[in-house]
Amino acid sequence: MSGTLDHVMMRVEDLEESLDWYTTHLNYEEKGRWEADTFTNVYLGPEDLHEEGAVLELTYNHGDNTYELGDAWGHIAVRVPEDELEESYQQLMDEGVEDYRDPESCGGRYAFVKDPDGHQVEIVKRDYGAKWSLDHTMIRVEDADKALGYWTRKFEYEHTKRWESDTFANYFMKPTDAAEEAMAVELTYNYDGRTYEMGDAWGHLAVRTDDLGDYWEDLMVREAEDYRDPESCDNRYAFTKDFQGHEIEILPSDFESPE
Repeated sequence: MSGTLDHVMMRVEDLEESLDWYTTHLNYEEKGRWEADTFTNVYLGPEDLHEEGAVLELTYNHGDNTYELGDAWGHIAVRVPEDELEESYQQLMDEGVEDYRDPESCGGRYAFVKDPDGHQVEIVKRDYGAKWSLDHTMIRVEDADKALGYWTRKFEYEHTKRWESDTFANYFMKPTDAAEEAMAVELTYNYDGRTYEMGDAWGHLAVRTDDLGDYWEDLMVREAEDYRDPESCDNRYAFTKDFQGHEIEILPSDFESPE
């Protein structure tokens, strides 16, 4: 389906340590790899990944690199069955995963852990999708109306659900008619007017399309930012940015990493 979220990219400081973490604790398997002269990209996901499901891209820049998390990106969220939150969380604790927020502190509705680089991983209860599959990626926005308008106008996304509290609101966005198993983008808006730092430990979200050229042309007509156009990327992919600076890659559905 054109417009579905394909992956979320995170930068890691020790590729082997990160691969071991995700394959051991979340039972991910390698779906693809891109070895370049200066960096390596590895794509990970559960074995029974849904056709509209998203994968995790780990980017390792060769050399001794450190990254700042910032706070403009929040977390990734992975699914577990409705009745397995506490069991799944305890399994991670028994395996030595770093705790961040346990189920009890979250009202028994979800929990959080951290990966080796400090990226937050939320564990959410869902009655659909493979266990540990990506449910959503959360980004923080400084203007909720502008963010909702951006994803609606530029990408033709719609609300799938929202949660409004006394101090913040969460808005979940997906393409119209996307499968439940597709990853959503969660827009988090805090009411106190705070601003955010982008950091560089998070990279981008990627949207897949059936036709890169046509999709890019539509984005330009809708006044999306021309960050890296298809021609500058050898017509293999392209990048735009939202109004706050979150990068969004546009990727053909038949994209294949170069050998």
